[in-house]
Amino acid sequence: MPCEIDVLSLFPEYFRGPLDVSMLKRAQEKGLISIQLVDIRDFSEERFRKVDDRPYGGGPGMVMMPDPVVKAIQSKKREGSKTIYLSPQGKTLTAEKCRELASYSHLILVCGHYEGIDQRVIDSEIDEEISIGDFVLTNGCLASIVLIDAVSRFIPGVLGDEEGADHDSFENGLLDWPHYTRPEVYNGMEVPKVLLSGNHRLIEQWRKEQAAEKTKQVRPDLFEKFISGAKGKK
Repeated sequence: MPCEIDVLSLFPEYFRGPLDVSMLKRAQEKGLISIQLVDIRDFSEERFRKVDDRPYGGGPGMVMMPDPVVKAIQSKKREGSKTIYLSPQGKTLTAEKCRELASYSHLILVCGHYEGIDQRVIDSEIDEEISIGDFVLTNGCLASIVLIDAVSRFIPGVLGDEEGADHDSFENGLLDWPHYTRPEVYNGMEVPKVLLSGNHRLIEQWRKEQAAEKTKQVRPDLFEKFISGAKGKK
C-alpha cells in the first residue's frame, strides 16, 4: 500500500517539476508514493475565491482565513491521517522525524502563505507543526517539497539500495564521510590509499574517523551530542 500524501496550498502549479522528475517520479510510477495537489482556493465561498484577510489587532500582511483551510483539510482527512502544517514556528525537521513520518499511510501537508493561517485552524485540525530550518520562506510549498523528498527516502523500495538511508548523514549521529570514485588521480588529487586497499575493516575505521572529524569541524553541536551519547552507553 503506497504512502498517500495530500498537499494543500494556494499554488498547486508550484509543485510541477520537483515532484515529476528523478527519484520522486520513479517512486510514484512504482506505486510507492501517491501525491495529490489540492487548491485551497477551491474551498472558498468568498467572491473571486478570496482566502485571506487582514489580521485582527493590526500588523503587516494578510492571514489565511480559517474556513477554506479547514474545509480543504476535512475533505482529505480520514482515520489514520497525520496533518502537518509547514511553519517556521514548528519543530525542526530531522532524519528521525522523517523516518517516523514514513511509517504513516496518509500525510496531509498544509502550506502556509502570507503571514500564515488562522490559529484556530492549527488548534482544531493540525497534528503537528514542522519547520525545515531557522529561516522564513515566502510560502510553505518549498518546505513541503523538502519534507516529501526527505521522508520518501525511508519508504521501502524508493531508494535503489535499501540500506542507503541507513548510512546517510545524521543516521548515526554524525555527518557523512567523504566519497570518491574514478579516476584515482584528478588534477593532482589522489583518492586516499585506504579506500584502494580492499581492507574493509580499515576502510570502515577510516570512514568513521572522517565522519567524526567533519562533524566536529562543521557541526560541533552534533559532535558534542554524539560524544555524550557514546559516553552514556558505556
